[in-house]
Amino acid sequence: MKIRRIIRIALLALLAVVMAVGIAAGGLWGYFHPRFERVNGIVYTQRHGHELTFDLVRPVRPNGLAIAVMVSGGWRSGPEGFQPWMVAPLLRRGYTIFAVSHLSQPEATVMEIVEDVNRAVRFIRYHAKEYSIDPNRFGVTGGSAGGHLSLMLATRGGPGPRDANDPVDRESSEVQAAAVFFPVTDLLNLGHSTENLGDGGPPKSFVKAFGPQATDLAAWKEIGRAMSPIYYITAELPPVLIIHGDADTLTPLEQSEWFVTRAREAGGTIKLVVRHGRKHGWLTMFWDIRQFGDWFDRYLQPPRP
Repeated sequence: MKIRRIIRIALLALLAVVMAVGIAAGGLWGYFHPRFERVNGIVYTQRHGHELTFDLVRPVRPNGLAIAVMVSGGWRSGPEGFQPWMVAPLLRRGYTIFAVSHLSQPEATVMEIVEDVNRAVRFIRYHAKEYSIDPNRFGVTGGSAGGHLSLMLATRGGPGPRDANDPVDRESSEVQAAAVFFPVTDLLNLGHSTENLGDGGPPKSFVKAFGPQATDLAAWKEIGRAMSPIYYITAELPPVLIIHGDADTLTPLEQSEWFVTRAREAGGTIKLVVRHGRKHGWLTMFWDIRQFGDWFDRYLQPPRP
């Protein structure tokens, strides 16, 4: 009888463990799969005969605020590079997500890509009423090349020409807050990056991404400067959060440190979070999106009365 009782207790304990694991797994699955509605393939412009699109992901309880996600790695892009679970913490807080894709380099140069993501923000802002978002409270996020494009918007986004034929192009591409992972910020100073050939030229794996003139060092100085957000920091810089690993050799931590120093000198609101021992991406970075959510909550949400 005693042995049977022990076995029964052990089985009950095992069942409790299995149930606890199942509940935990279900809770984790639920956390990364909040309810939302999605509209794919909204065309915002064309480039070299290709339609460029973004996917709209709206949570069931939207807060009326927009976050543009720059879907880009190595300045290569495509709608398949984004899944809603990647921004689950933002969806759970009510942010409407616009996952912006662009034509990949080298078919499009980085300069053209920057033009196109500016166009995407203008397009979204022009249709703000249709998307039920506040056009004056707009955030942007991305990692690596997506982080670079986000900072290009944060530093160089602005009003479109008033005389543009297309009313979309008259809209502003400004953003009011940015939160990014490991961006390149200074293409003229690649520092300790494994992409640095030491000749003052573009990143060795991305020469073609900057067009045929990038191999001319005189021309590169102009191109590299124009595509480096660090040179366009002003007192008008929106609040920026950067998370970067200190073991990153592709885009070393110094790229973010330099940007932070310049931003602070200009009086900007900026924060750098260093992930020790992390390289160019890490498994738990999706949890860091919660910090992005805190940042956007702080700087995009209207003040409470």
